[in-house]
Amino acid sequence: MIYYTADLHLGHANVISFDKRPFKSIEEMDRTLIANWNSRVTDEDQVYIAGDLIYKSKKPPEWYLKQLRGIKYLVIGNHEKTILESEKACGCFAAIDKMMHISDGQKQICMCHFPIVEWNGYFRRHYHIYGHIHNARNRAYEVMKEEPRALNAGCMLNRYMPVTFEELVVNNRLFQEKAISDEEEPAPRNACHANIAEYQPSLSYEE
Repeated sequence: MIYYTADLHLGHANVISFDKRPFKSIEEMDRTLIANWNSRVTDEDQVYIAGDLIYKSKKPPEWYLKQLRGIKYLVIGNHEKTILESEKACGCFAAIDKMMHISDGQKQICMCHFPIVEWNGYFRRHYHIYGHIHNARNRAYEVMKEEPRALNAGCMLNRYMPVTFEELVVNNRLFQEKAISDEEEPAPRNACHANIAEYQPSLSYEE
């Protein structure tokens, strides 16, 4: 089985508030993310990580990596310094690269941490799996949602666990539908003359 994930930010305290994650502490977040991962990934499964796996943790990266099951592939994000500087951590991956082109059944996939508007294989109907923007509904999100073959692997869109390609498609669709629902929510009664901007969802994300 092949799984995908991105932007776990294991060990990173501030990401809990940034993403509005449902955890009260780093310890709870790390414990849950590791348990969720191992609840479905076996040692024979392949897991493709679209960047930003561990960030600002007080623990060495190999402490996490040795607990996570599966054959792991890392697509380098902008927060991979501690992993890349550790020989032990790098040894936990089958491959590490800035971009990967993989096959999942009949599907051809271009993987990069950063969302790409026109990726390699775009005109041959290849897919693009990315991370980086988390669950932000910002300008990048508005651009990428127009590309039906571009899929955000961010863990916060995917129940905080690695998911299959089919699950990734469904979860991205549900996230976009939730955004539309939020935008269509009517203004409170007796507020007809208020500035409509007050009722728009936030589209900003500060990393």
